[in-house]
Amino acid sequence: MNCYLGVDIGSISTKGVVIDENNNIITSSYIWTEGNPVNAVKNLIENLKEKLNGYAVKGIGTTGSARKLIGLLLNANIVKNEIMAHAIGTLSLYPDAKTILEIGGQDSKIILLNNGIITDYAMNTLCAAGTGSFLSSQAKRLNIPIEEFGPLSLKSTNPVKIAARCTVFAESDLIHKAQLGYKKEDIVAGLCKSIVLNYLNNVGKGKQIKSPVIFQGGVSKNVGVLKYFKEVLNTDVIVDPNSHLMGALGIAILAKKNSDGKIYSLDIQNIKFLTKANECKGCSNNCEILRIYKDNKLIDSWGNRCDKYIKN
Repeated sequence: MNCYLGVDIGSISTKGVVIDENNNIITSSYIWTEGNPVNAVKNLIENLKEKLNGYAVKGIGTTGSARKLIGLLLNANIVKNEIMAHAIGTLSLYPDAKTILEIGGQDSKIILLNNGIITDYAMNTLCAAGTGSFLSSQAKRLNIPIEEFGPLSLKSTNPVKIAARCTVFAESDLIHKAQLGYKKEDIVAGLCKSIVLNYLNNVGKGKQIKSPVIFQGGVSKNVGVLKYFKEVLNTDVIVDPNSHLMGALGIAILAKKNSDGKIYSLDIQNIKFLTKANECKGCSNNCEILRIYKDNKLIDSWGNRCDKYIKN
């Protein structure tokens, strides 16, 4: 039986999805990247391989912030950005989707669709305010397990107003409100609501959000953030059970569509995969060159503005 692998490598988490010919998910895995995308993907592949006896991998796709690097490691037949991957994954389950709200660990994005075509999008990669890492850091500050953050916010009847335009302002405001004696559930609810307002006023600024609205990314699992998206937008917001895997699902579907028929190996544990960086002094550009070695063989180099370092 044929299958297709999609890997979404983010700064915080790494996701993998394996689908069959009908886009059904055979198996999936979600692990922390921990600052080392190569090791994370090696561990991810081992998790997935356990359930792939009898399957032939006929396509591999990569997306996410480390997509090019991991694409080389896995010999991927397709490498695409997160916008395309999330759109394809979402449309495979919700063909009438008009708006995709996505909040991940370090960035957030909005994708607008019309008749299955991407018409507009925006990303926020400059500030961690309103992302999963921001929520996690505030949960630690309040000594609340992140898994309890959302349910606790639902107990609030008077959310505290938190200035969440910036992580520094938000943390300062949170400390101040805690010192004034506000209840934890009111502070947590205020944080959840501030994330929604921050997202809509920055990433979603000037965008016409239409239903059906699909909310995805790790933060979509937070019921408090979901509640305030519904409240502020005054519309239903859908969260799929696999909302955290949509990018991986989308790139797996694209890998299937672009399959060349060959069988791909997932035996990557013993591959020596290294990156070496240096600054080129050949001209005033001073390009930072990143060379990628696979089993001590140079396979690619990035960062050059001329052809001097192309596989040299």
